[in-house]
Amino acid sequence: MSRILVVFGATGQQGGSVANYVISDPKLSKQYKVRGVTRDISKAAAQTLQQKGVEVVQADMDDAESIKQVLQGAHTVFAMTRTIYDDQAKAREVRQGKAIADAAVAAGAHYFIFSSESHAGNLSGGKYPVDSYDSKADVEQYIRGLPIKSAFFAPGTFMQNFSGMMAPRPAGDGAYAISNCHSGEAKFPWLDVVDDSGKFVAAVLAEPDKYEGKVLSAASTIKSLDEVAQIMSKVSGKTVKYSQMPESKYRGFLPPVAADTIVNMFLYIQDYGYYGSQTKEAVDWSVQQAHGKLTTFEEYLAKYPLKLE
Repeated sequence: MSRILVVFGATGQQGGSVANYVISDPKLSKQYKVRGVTRDISKAAAQTLQQKGVEVVQADMDDAESIKQVLQGAHTVFAMTRTIYDDQAKAREVRQGKAIADAAVAAGAHYFIFSSESHAGNLSGGKYPVDSYDSKADVEQYIRGLPIKSAFFAPGTFMQNFSGMMAPRPAGDGAYAISNCHSGEAKFPWLDVVDDSGKFVAAVLAEPDKYEGKVLSAASTIKSLDEVAQIMSKVSGKTVKYSQMPESKYRGFLPPVAADTIVNMFLYIQDYGYYGSQTKEAVDWSVQQAHGKLTTFEEYLAKYPLKLE
């Protein structure tokens, strides 16, 4: 009999990747029946999952009763919290993450996989608190103290960000620039979150006992933005460069309520490493665990070409 795998955020990037990987994998699709959780079951992504055989259900992470309902009969849970940059960002993520974990325990679930991050505040000695990271790390520590087996998926920087906030923009000289406040040599682990998240989580689903208590530092490669810009130039045939700007100027482009968190995030990664001092070792080990080939930067840019106009 198939075990029920409840996937929160099933119509989003991470949860959608997990759900789609499981239902398309010959072995995991026999072991698990996917129940996808979303806030809006009428959206196109939810209907697409339904057409693929996924049970799609509605829940609000601030509604304890709805969380309880979607976890009925669950064997394994993949959960994540969504960052919203406002004055409640950290408190909200901690509250919602703990609520899902508590409900999973109450429902009798056997295993909990949580989308976490490193605790930037702790690893930097308090210099660079990052609400969107530290909240997830706090929830991870809470889960580790619960009477349920658990493992953790810690995604790197999304390659998809280059279609949004990190997109190269005209520099005025025929070239394009990616601009930020950190050094162009700062190293980032990169993940195609849509195509590759499921490959990491699949490792845990296939061998849950092996990965109990472990963190998968999910990325396919580690590169600086100087290196990324070189790849973009080669793939696009246009000149793309990284441009470091003063922190004060960069803050001016950010919503005031989010500025401290976003600036601290980039400076933390620059000074301490995305996953701390052992970032390379953590990523190298995690790459070896993933199921299937991971997406290179060149492959990502071929699938999703930059819009350089």
